[in-house]
Order: sequence, then C-alpha cells, then structure tokens
Amino acid sequence: MREETVSPLVEPTGELSFGVRGLHCASCVNTLEKKLLENPAISTAIVNLTAETGFVRFDSQQLTSSAVFNIVHAAGYTPVELHVTDKSQDDDLRSQRNWFLFSLAASLPIMLTMGLHSNHAAMQVSLILATAVQFSAGLIFYRGAWSALKNGSTNMDVLVALGTSAAYFYSLTAYFGMLGPHREVFFETSAMLIAFIRLGKYLEARARGKASEALKKLVNLQADKARLVTENGEKEVPASIIRIGDVVLVRAGDIIPVDGEVLEGGGAVNESMVTGEALPVLKKPGDMVSGATVSTNGVMHIRATRIGEATLLAQIIKMVREAQGDKAPIQKFADTVSAWFVPIVMLLSAVTFVVWYGVYSSDFLTAFRFAIAVLVIACPCAMGLATPTAIMVGSGIALGRGILVKKGSALEIISRLQVLLLDKTGTLTKGTPEMTDLVPVTRNVDPAKLLECLATAEAYSTHPLAQAALAAAQEAGVQPGHADNFEERGGFGITCSYGGFQLAVGNERLMSELGISLAPLAKKASELSAAGKSLIYVAAGNALVGVAAFADTLRPSSITAVAELRRMGITTCMITGDHAEVAAIVAKQAGVDTFEAEVMPDRKLEVVKEYQNRGLIVGMVGDGINDAPALAQAQIGIAIGGGTDVAKETGDVVLIRSDLMDAVRAIVIGRATLFKIKQNLFWALFYNILGIPVAAGLLSRYGIYLKPEYAGLAMAFSSVSVVLNSLLLKRVDKNM
Repeated sequence: MREETVSPLVEPTGELSFGVRGLHCASCVNTLEKKLLENPAISTAIVNLTAETGFVRFDSQQLTSSAVFNIVHAAGYTPVELHVTDKSQDDDLRSQRNWFLFSLAASLPIMLTMGLHSNHAAMQVSLILATAVQFSAGLIFYRGAWSALKNGSTNMDVLVALGTSAAYFYSLTAYFGMLGPHREVFFETSAMLIAFIRLGKYLEARARGKASEALKKLVNLQADKARLVTENGEKEVPASIIRIGDVVLVRAGDIIPVDGEVLEGGGAVNESMVTGEALPVLKKPGDMVSGATVSTNGVMHIRATRIGEATLLAQIIKMVREAQGDKAPIQKFADTVSAWFVPIVMLLSAVTFVVWYGVYSSDFLTAFRFAIAVLVIACPCAMGLATPTAIMVGSGIALGRGILVKKGSALEIISRLQVLLLDKTGTLTKGTPEMTDLVPVTRNVDPAKLLECLATAEAYSTHPLAQAALAAAQEAGVQPGHADNFEERGGFGITCSYGGFQLAVGNERLMSELGISLAPLAKKASELSAAGKSLIYVAAGNALVGVAAFADTLRPSSITAVAELRRMGITTCMITGDHAEVAAIVAKQAGVDTFEAEVMPDRKLEVVKEYQNRGLIVGMVGDGINDAPALAQAQIGIAIGGGTDVAKETGDVVLIRSDLMDAVRAIVIGRATLFKIKQNLFWALFYNILGIPVAAGLLSRYGIYLKPEYAGLAMAFSSVSVVLNSLLLKRVDKNM
C-alpha cells in the first residue's frame, strides 16, 4: 500500500470528503468506520468500497482535517484528495493488470513442471518463481492482513494470506525434506492462487470504473481554458484563474468555463449535462448560463458570477459523490454479515481439516488442501460490493436523465413509496399564469384589436396577469400601443387613454365603479370562473368590449405522470393554498386521488406527519423553498426545479428539468436499484453457502471438489459478477 502525503480537500466546516486507498472488502469498510467513530469528535463516518471514498462529519473545535487523515493512516489505509483518486484510477487499473500478468507469467512454468517433482532443477525453478510471486504480487495481502489484525479485525486479506502462506510454506518445508522423504510439494497452488485473485482484482477494478462512469464524465466536463476579455483584447488563459466579474468570450463549439450572465451576443447552448435534455437552449443578453455546458452556435460575452467550487457543475459533482458514498438502509444487513464472516470462515477451515484428518483419517495433504480451499473460496467482497455498486450505477442513470440523487439511501427509500404529496403551483402547474381565453363581446369586435387594447393597458404593469397578457400578445404578434393618462389602482385594475377612447382593464369591481354593464358576457364569465380562471374585463368608453381569462395551467407531463404514479400503486394527494373550488378543478384535471386546499406552509408539514402516523412511507414533491419543512419531514423530499439553484434545494432528489415525469423515472430507477441490490446480496450469500461446502470436500465422494487455486479463481469472479450484475441496471435507462 503506497503512502502519500496529502492535504485535506477543502469542505464546509466540520465535514471532510476524501479518497481511500487500500480498501479490499466489506471488512475493511467496517474496520475503518469503527476506527473513525472511536474518536468522540466524529459523529458520522461513511466509507464506500466501490467508490473508494470516505466522508466524515466532525466537531471542528476538537478535531482538524489532518487529524482525521492521521486516524485513517493509523488504521492502515491511505487517504488521498478526491481529485487525486479520480486521476489515479487509470494508474491503479494498469498496476492491477501488470501484477496479474507478472504472477500469471511466473505461475505457468510452475504449472508445466507439476509432474517433475523428482527433477531437482525443475523444483528449484518452481521454488524461485513461487517465492517471487508470494512476496511481490502477494505482498499486498500480507500488508492488508497485518493492518486488519493490528486493528483487532479480520478481512479478505487475512483469508488470502493464510491460504497462500499455508500452501507456500508447506511446500517450502517439504522441498527441504523437513516433513520427511518424498513429501509432495505444490508451489503451483500458492502461485496460481495469487495469480487468479490478482485477475479478479483487475477485472473488479475495470468493472468499478464502468460503475463510476457518470461521475468521471462530470469531472471531465470542466473546461481547462477560457478566453478572457481584457482592455487589450482577448487572451486564452487557464479557466482556474477566472474570477467573479471577469468577462469571457465564448464562440460556437466552446465549453462555457464559468457560471455567468450573457452580456452581449447570444446563441444556442447544449445544457444536457445539467438537464439531461439534448435540445439546445437559445440564450440572449440577461440570460444565465452554466459552466461545462457547450455553445453550439453564436458568440457570447459572459460575465462570471460563480467560479470554482461555487459553480453548478462543482455542486453537482459534490452531491453525486456524497450520494454514492451514502449507505442505503439495506447495507446494514451486509455490514452485519461481513463483520462475522471472516472469523466464521476461519473456524470452518479449521473444522474442515480436523474432520478430514481426524474423523475420516484422510492423509494430511488432502485435509490440508480442503482447508485451504475453504479459506480462499469465501468472499466477503461480494457482499461489500452488492449495495454500493448498484447505487453508483443507479445514481448515474438518474443523473443522465436530469435527476440529481443527493443521498444514495434515497434510491432505496423512493422505491418503497406509498403516498406522494404534490404541491400544485409550480409542480403540477407551470407556476405562472397564462392567458387561456380571449372573448370579444360581439362578433363585430376584432380579437386582435381587443388583444392590442389589453396589452396597451397592461404594458406598464408588473402584475403577473399583466405579464401574462403581454406574453400572449407577443406570441400572437400583436404590439401594444402608447397610452396616455395611465393609472393603476391596486385591487381594481388600470385606466388609460388610447386611440381616442378611455380604456378600462380590470376586475368586476372596476367595471362596477365605472358603471359598465357586464351582462353581455355574464354567462361566459360564469363558465370561465367556474373553471377556476381569473378574469380581466376590457372596456372602451362606457361599453364592455371583451374579457380575458387567465389560469396557472397544468404542465404538459402532469396528467401522464399522475396516471403513471397511480398505476404503480402510489396514492397521490395534491396540496395547495388555493381556494377549494380552484383546487377541485385542478385536481380533477390532473387525476390525483385526493387534495387539500387553502393549506398554509405549516399545514403541509402536518399533512406529511398525518400520513406517516398511519405507517405509510411518504414522499413530497415541491419547489424546495416554501415547501422546505414538508420536504425535510417526508421520507423522500423531491425538489422540482433546479437549474443554477440546484444546491439550494431541500429535497433528497432534485428534478432539474422541472418535469413531474422525472419523479416517476426516479421511482422506476429506485425500484430497479433495490431489486438489483437484493439480487446481488442473494447471489453473494448463495455463492458462499454453495461454494464453502464444495470447497470443504462434502461432494468429493461424487468426484466434485475444488483445488485451492480454482477455489481462489471462483472467489475472485464472485466479486466481479456482483459488479457486472449491477452494470446491467443500465438497461433500465433504455426502457424509460
């Protein structure tokens, strides 16, 4: 295990995330977490075997980051900065491959000379090669075993070190005649054991690399260079030197180096890394852009507003790392089993030898080989990798869909959801009113002229309905005119002079005050009001000329999403502060099971608790700000809407695209991930339950048994199979 001098990654006070080298199995994870938690200043310690990372929450008044690293060192592991971990993965993979090739090359001549035990020269070559393998490629197992034993625990390295050492040192003493004449040597067993386990480590490292592809892609998205605009023109500089307020030039094909605001120019930007949406988004002056997105056309001058760790990409990378390092509740089962696993296997190995040698009176070598096979076939790694690899792949799939999973445990919990509470405004609906109807009082009134009068009166108002009217006019290609004597009266509406007429645009109270009869449109107005729409009347002079209706309309995907949730057996409940009449209409349109209206923010929290008190697993979907208490109380908080404010969201899951169908997809991914975790744990346990008796020779009377070296190969491939099985989760992405 290579020692390195590192400085801790800068994190918020009291938190530290770092890479860990030297983790070999679930027992290593348990050992390191136990050592960290022995320090009273550390409240949380989470170690992830697949990602090879650690996360610690501690009292910064009592402990420093360097002291945390010292604890990790003392436990026999090497802490490294996270960016060092990312860069070193290729080196580690290359090292694993080279050690496997070396041990295989040294082992093959030993295998070829197995039958030449009477040939002294052949045995000398076997001795030299076996010794070379044992204390070079096999040295890592001795180091790992020593670290574990020193900390009062056992791990996979202990099993491998015991098994290979037993075979090697027995053969060594037999070679020198210390066990009597004609004792058989089997140097090939220890050498091939190490070679096969090294093969497993190499394949496992490759598979782990594929499991963490999503995070690697994020890290690689960061721009290296930027075109800084200065008084003397533009110049290419490292992106790391850009500061807030600097202006950068971005051309077509460039990676945007910072989060910022477009000052000049414009163009289309591919934001798929943020939203998962492949279609480029048009940007114009005043719009915000995110670093690591790609300009597909146009030229833009962008003022930097966020740099470094504050950028959206850096925040997402941090959240993904934390999610992949988090432990799902089901992991507790694997941790409990792993804690007892190695000692039990060592006991079974000893029992195997005693039974064969003492009870069945087999020869020493037969009993000895069966005992070694039991040691090396048992694999705590498979159980240790079962949960984190599935969570890593599942969170990666979600990220590619614009779904940011902020806690790995959320994938398991979301799969068990029974009730989903849906905020209306901004979740089921778009959150901003739109003009849905424009009704002239008679056929003689030109709708375009009516819309022009409405837009003219509303042109200087900041009211949401006024903005919706202007947006409708712009979409229809109608330009507002210039009005005189403009007066806006709160709670009533607007009056102004336009085209020789006195325009009045407002509610029923304004029309009543001006003595304008609403009778010609009374029936239509009643229908629109019954549909939960807000009305603005338009009058010219003393005559009513039309009415406009506005509503916060459902998102296009809301109806489909609610239908899917109900099909999945999840009860849906809409919560809104709107009046009951409006809520009933929206609830019927959306298709939810039930709804609560006129709900204040503190009542939302109570609704969550009421469902939980009934023993139900509750999820809450909201905007992440005014719904924060309810999002925090629910077992799963799903924050809809993200963009550049993604780090502000309260939820465990963030739907960056503000698409409720992504909540459905998150549940689908969660269910698939939990199923894969259970599948991994089943096969890991089944493998050991089946493999240990075979290795112990219980089926030898039927000619079924395992040589120690092949038992080692089986052990190596069990870990690989768990990781590869987790990678099959990627098929879920193709079916969504």
